[in-house]
Amino acid sequence: MAKLFDIFAKSYALSPEKDPDFFSYAGYLYSTDEVQSMRQYPQHSTCNRLDHIRAVTYMSYVLSKKFGCDVKTATRGAILHDLVYYDWHDPDWSHRPHGFRHPKFAATNARLLCPDLTKKEERVILRHMWPLTILPPSSREGLIVTFSDKYCASKEMKLSKDENLKKEFEKKLLRINSGINK
Repeated sequence: MAKLFDIFAKSYALSPEKDPDFFSYAGYLYSTDEVQSMRQYPQHSTCNRLDHIRAVTYMSYVLSKKFGCDVKTATRGAILHDLVYYDWHDPDWSHRPHGFRHPKFAATNARLLCPDLTKKEERVILRHMWPLTILPPSSREGLIVTFSDKYCASKEMKLSKDENLKKEFEKKLLRINSGINK
């Protein structure tokens, strides 16, 4: 579990200089106005949606490489999995039930942003909320994105509530940013 925490921490210190391979898959989508606009929406506790997307995408990228999966599919599916343009915390009835409905909204937005979106990438997005939604992931890449999403969400919520873990995380970030723990 410590390795996964390291991957999660490294996602917060990403840069094209440190991770050119990652940015070769995710950089052009990550830099779009649509994805960058996710910064304005809260996600899990004190984490914004862009931070969450970046963490899920980096974890999916690392795990898909480790397990010999289609890295491009996992990375693109992950970066687009929560591409919805509203704050699901607002009491607006149209945002309910967000957990069940947002994968379809995200897939629609992903198709508009990426006309070259593959069917496999679309399924990764549509099925990332399993087991909350009925259909399970249909590929290893989908399983990786689904797992990464749940893992990162749980870490984001825990970091916002546990001061000791937050301090440990900040120390790890400092070490990563200073090049001590690559």
